[in-house]
Amino acid sequence: MKKFLVLGILFILPIVMYLFFASAVDNFSKLPVLKESIGNLDDFESLTGEQITLEDKITILGFFGEDIQDKKGNVFNLNQKIYNKNREFRDFQLVMVLPYGSENAVKDLLEELDDITDVSGWKFVFGTPESVQRLFKGLQTPYKLNQKNASNFVFIIDKNVNLRGREENQEKNELEVYGYDTSSVADLNNVMVDDVKVILAEYRLALKKYKADRKEK
Repeated sequence: MKKFLVLGILFILPIVMYLFFASAVDNFSKLPVLKESIGNLDDFESLTGEQITLEDKITILGFFGEDIQDKKGNVFNLNQKIYNKNREFRDFQLVMVLPYGSENAVKDLLEELDDITDVSGWKFVFGTPESVQRLFKGLQTPYKLNQKNASNFVFIIDKNVNLRGREENQEKNELEVYGYDTSSVADLNNVMVDDVKVILAEYRLALKKYKADRKEK
């Protein structure tokens, strides 16, 4: 009897564990999609000449305008609270969109950042004011760029180039969250840190399921 019980456990337990982890991806509380297909970076040039893309990346997208020095505090807040904690994730990147003419100021800023962190995940792209405005409007958020084509808000873009955030939940008295205010350490700590964890965990679980499915074949 004990022999059959042990054999049953050895046979059934792996199946149960597989089903549990496979279903975890579907049952996991994902970060909602607020806007599908927000646009692309075809109209922009990178600082280094490399091709920067939003596809197949988890991107923190920001618009820091023609005077990056005005947003230096925002950059360092974002670097400390979000980038440094997640930069080891292979497909994670920060993409800052600026108008042409900001290149030298960005180089100076990168030199400062390079003294305190690995800046390889920081990407800067440049375009015309019209292309910056067009990409920002593609997010379809309640926010607007100021006269310098800048915003304090950054946005989470998934690998399918969808805008992620929080939906309104009347039961919990929660409002929609389209973006995260980089001028507010509290907003980054209390909201964005958790949301970035959620979306990274979502892709980690999906990767585990993919690897498990391949082993079964």
